[in-house]
Amino acid sequence: MSTKKIAAWTCVVIAPLLLGPAAAPAAPAKSYRVYVTNERSGDLTVIDGGDFSVIATIPVGKRPRGIHVSPDNKTIYVAVSGTPIEAPPQLDAHGNPIFERKRGDDADDDSGADKSADGIAVVDVATGKLTRKLQAGSDPEEFALSRDGRSIYISNEDVKTASVIDIGAAKVAHIIPVGQEPEGVTPTPDGKQFYVTCEAGGDIYVIDTTTYKVAGHFKVNGRPRSVAFLSNGAIGFIPSESAGEFNVIDPLKIEVIKTITLPTGSRPMHATVSADDQRLYLSNGRAGTIAVIDAHSYQLLDSVKVGTRPWGIGLSPDGKLLFSANGPSNDVSVVDLAAGREVMRIKAGASPWGIAIVAGPR
Repeated sequence: MSTKKIAAWTCVVIAPLLLGPAAAPAAPAKSYRVYVTNERSGDLTVIDGGDFSVIATIPVGKRPRGIHVSPDNKTIYVAVSGTPIEAPPQLDAHGNPIFERKRGDDADDDSGADKSADGIAVVDVATGKLTRKLQAGSDPEEFALSRDGRSIYISNEDVKTASVIDIGAAKVAHIIPVGQEPEGVTPTPDGKQFYVTCEAGGDIYVIDTTTYKVAGHFKVNGRPRSVAFLSNGAIGFIPSESAGEFNVIDPLKIEVIKTITLPTGSRPMHATVSADDQRLYLSNGRAGTIAVIDAHSYQLLDSVKVGTRPWGIGLSPDGKLLFSANGPSNDVSVVDLAAGREVMRIKAGASPWGIAIVAGPR
């Protein structure tokens, strides 16, 4: 990075956010905003992608986690839940979670749960205001939007189901039984199916988006958290947090074709693929790193240190920066991918969880 660029950024970035003498990379030509869900403070932190300043805090409801933007970039959807936060499970000697109790269909009777708080909060991008909350079944955690933006596919963590919202009708249109503690939800690039990962048992369910029936089912090792696909849909990736590995899947055959072990201590959680399909990025949770992987050879290219227990990640529209939500450290890391290092941290709310990025001029 040139001396001129460093000098320019030290004029606009608040000093405490910098990590040493190096500063953030030059601002991209097109503006964008980074939206961060804060699970404990019940709000969104909005970060300007030009100077990385926090420009707004938007209350959305209890325990916001999953967050996604509509295809037209006009609406932000956020999963909110009245189920109390539980500490991450203890791990056994093999890195597998030790669950004190199994969540089942009677989990709605938990005395501490406020089911009236469950739903998908809807935020208008132009005004920065919460406009309504959609019914979403019990304890929504993660979700995905259909390609046409008319439906939302949701994991209902405490009742072993996936639900489908018809946004226009503002109601749950379908409920599909899946495995224990469903979490990640991702549609295939062609929109014909969506995947649901179930963290407790390692079950992966593939749901047909026309019939809303299970089109396939397979297992991976413990705590699969998310799914990402190459843009042509030929290959998918599913990290297994407890096992410290990621699975390469064939979406046509609906099966695992290869399992890659990551360095000792890795706890891969959220997966995302670069726009050019060349890189797979994994947030490594308790390891406090971002793994950079060749999306075709599956070789580990880099491991970038970020904040504490990164979970949600997102890429800038130009693909040059990666943002990670660091829950315990209450901040967002900014990673310069060309330099292969974290260049700054931005203070967020309490327990940042998810990242969504809205591109285009405001």
